[in-house]
Parts: sequence; structure tokens; C-alpha cells
Amino acid sequence: MRLKKLAIVAFSVGSLFATSVFGQEESTSARQIIDKFQTDLISVMKDGKKLGYAGRYDKLEPAVTNSHDLPKIARIVVGKEGEKLNDEQQKKLTDVFTKLSVASYAHNFKDYSGEEFVIDSEEETKNGGVVIHSHLTIPDDKPVKFDYMLKEKGTSWRIINIIANGVSDLALKRSEYTAILQRDGFDTLIAKINEKIDNYAKQ
Repeated sequence: MRLKKLAIVAFSVGSLFATSVFGQEESTSARQIIDKFQTDLISVMKDGKKLGYAGRYDKLEPAVTNSHDLPKIARIVVGKEGEKLNDEQQKKLTDVFTKLSVASYAHNFKDYSGEEFVIDSEEETKNGGVVIHSHLTIPDDKPVKFDYMLKEKGTSWRIINIIANGVSDLALKRSEYTAILQRDGFDTLIAKINEKIDNYAKQ
């Protein structure tokens, strides 16, 4: 099924509110972050066709930024190559990576046919993180398993990696991005990411 295949590769990766509810609370658990994010994804999927790509992007931008630690993820995916970037380049990378993350969700989660997310369990990691185990039920197809890895940030938690059916999105991007940086340089990496964003918007 198309959604299942896309879910495995999407950087998946909040809130649909214009202002963050989380910011008003003393503390937000990792489970609450995932539950809210998945609820928002389903909500956008249900209205996906009516919203169109631009509408889905606008709805999902706060959802993604409120649930993911995108600056940290951007640093991780370029690995040691990131140490060679100056402050301006690091900011540019974070900005374009954020746009890519939102764009991939807006493109991949575009319609609804009865899918539902279910949180199965959670566990603490040795390094102080939390893993939320979840799955996406898909009518007439096998469910997609998601393992969300989160680290505490301030009074809340943020996603730093998502493993879908055993495939780590972070590992895939790190392999791709570091190779481009080493071979072609920073400007080429940014150009390729922007090209992906444009392609998402057109499809």
C-alpha cells in the first residue's frame, strides 16, 4: 500500500494549534508528545485532500517543530562533517532541514482510509532517553511499526530519531548527507535538499 511504503521512508519526525500548548505546561511527557503528534497526523490526513499540499504544510509545521528536536537532528545527520560548517551554514542547514521534514509529512500523509496510530509501550534508555513503541494500523494491510527515540529538552521531550519497521531514518539521512558533503560540498547538499522540497510540493 502506498501509505505504508511512504511511512517507512518519511521523516516522520507537535501540535496543530497556532500557539504551543506544551509551552504553557510545567512538563510534558514523551508519551504525550507522541500521542499529540500522531493525533495531529491523523487529523491532517482526514482533511488532506481538502487542505491540499500547502494547507497540510501549514498545519503540520507546528506539529513537527513542537515534537522534533530538528536542530539536533540536523547536526547528527551531517556527523563530523558538521564541525567544518560555520555558524551561518549551520543555521542554513537547520532551516532547510526543518522545511524538508515538514514537506515530507505534508506530501506523504495526504489522505485517509481508516488508518489509526496505537501506542504500545515505552521504555527508558541507558543514556536517559525514552523510546515510545507504536504502530500504524492500515485497513487490509500489515501495520507499520514505529519506534520513536526521544531526549529531554527543557521541560518537554523531543524526537531525535524514528525507526519504521526496523529502518532508522536518522541512519539513512546521515549516510546520504555526509556523503554529499564530503564529495560535493555544503552548497550542493543545500541545493539537493531544496530540490527534494520542491518535488514534494509538486507531487
